[in-house]
Amino acid sequence: MSVKIAIIGLGYVGLPLARLFATKYSVVGFDINQQRISELNHGIDVTLEIEENLLKSVLVAKSSHEKGLYCSNQLADIADCNYYVVTVPTPVDKHNKPDLTPLYKASETVAKVLKKGDIVIYESTVYPGVTEEECVPVLEKISGLKFNEDFFAGYSPERINPGDKEHTVEKILKVTAGSTPEIGKKVDALYNSVITAGTHLAPTIKVAEAAKVIENSQRDINIAFVNELAKIFNLLGINTHDVLTAAGTKWNFLPFKPGLVGGHCIGVDPYYLAQKALEVGYHPEIILAGRRVNDSMGEYVASQVVKTLIRKNIKVNGATILMLGFTFKENCPDVRNTKIVDVVKSLEEYSTKVTIYDPWANSDEVKHEYGLTCHTALDTTVKYDAVVLGVAHKEFLSLNIAHLLKENGIVYDVKGILGNNADGRL
Repeated sequence: MSVKIAIIGLGYVGLPLARLFATKYSVVGFDINQQRISELNHGIDVTLEIEENLLKSVLVAKSSHEKGLYCSNQLADIADCNYYVVTVPTPVDKHNKPDLTPLYKASETVAKVLKKGDIVIYESTVYPGVTEEECVPVLEKISGLKFNEDFFAGYSPERINPGDKEHTVEKILKVTAGSTPEIGKKVDALYNSVITAGTHLAPTIKVAEAAKVIENSQRDINIAFVNELAKIFNLLGINTHDVLTAAGTKWNFLPFKPGLVGGHCIGVDPYYLAQKALEVGYHPEIILAGRRVNDSMGEYVASQVVKTLIRKNIKVNGATILMLGFTFKENCPDVRNTKIVDVVKSLEEYSTKVTIYDPWANSDEVKHEYGLTCHTALDTTVKYDAVVLGVAHKEFLSLNIAHLLKENGIVYDVKGILGNNADGRL
């Protein structure tokens, strides 16, 4: 039987995967966002993960069993697929509790067309047990089919790095798993057929789920450590980046830098592991301590900017501040869970006037998600009391920041890339 794959969710994870699979298989990309489907069918990817010519090279006008990608929001178009890959986001709510709603909804969608022999693979980051204990019951209930008899499950955690044009999906080794040993081999073979970096078949789905969630938890803890170091060295009057450069001369020193930890992975995934740990009666002290440190950094940056203004005898109340960057990372339009918003709102609590400039961000999305105005063009005739480099977009590296300052203005470098041209840095 020929392989036909449905990718459920065409965001930062789903679209690159769909494009890759479509070079070898018949793929239907499914998303409930009609505008997104329309744009993709015209070769336009607003996330900027896939270039127009690359996307158009795999697009087909209609669904068939020939290789290629057909994008749709119609359930009927995925009914004849035999592999379903779920790539929807797994966010946290305002209390930092895991929100599995997108996962449940996607499972309900798949269940409506699930058939005997089908395999449902989840790529969404979750805590150990979600696939088999949360998603599979939804599939069983709506489809009326029996798990591991009529249909099967797999798990292959996403390792997409938004904005990274070097480490693309096929160049990153993929962890795979299946609900039975035989299905594990099938899932592994499917991914191995397109992932040039190779695959690692985990013994169980829970092992694969756990592996994914600790990847980003480990990074979160390491960044929290250097963020704490930055606070300490700032009090001691020592340049943190100089210290890290010196320490980095040892062969096994880990190269982490202080910064704001946002995005859909590092700032979110640790809460999934923490939630599961609490459910089984263990309080994860290190994981949650790391989260507390990193979540406090926006307010800390704002306080340091204000202190730098005061040292220059600039009146804080009414001070004009230009925030360079709003997305959660450089050279990427993704504003999900950006921590720049914490800096901006903390600065506004000091009664400063903040102007946000980010040529990569979607201003409508920023307004909708955060209630803030984000400019995608810069008026270079306006001078500011302070310029804060929040995101290291390539456009900012060649920007004449000094030209944007009032005579006594200050520069604060969150990313540590301006060298001695900053009055303060993280």
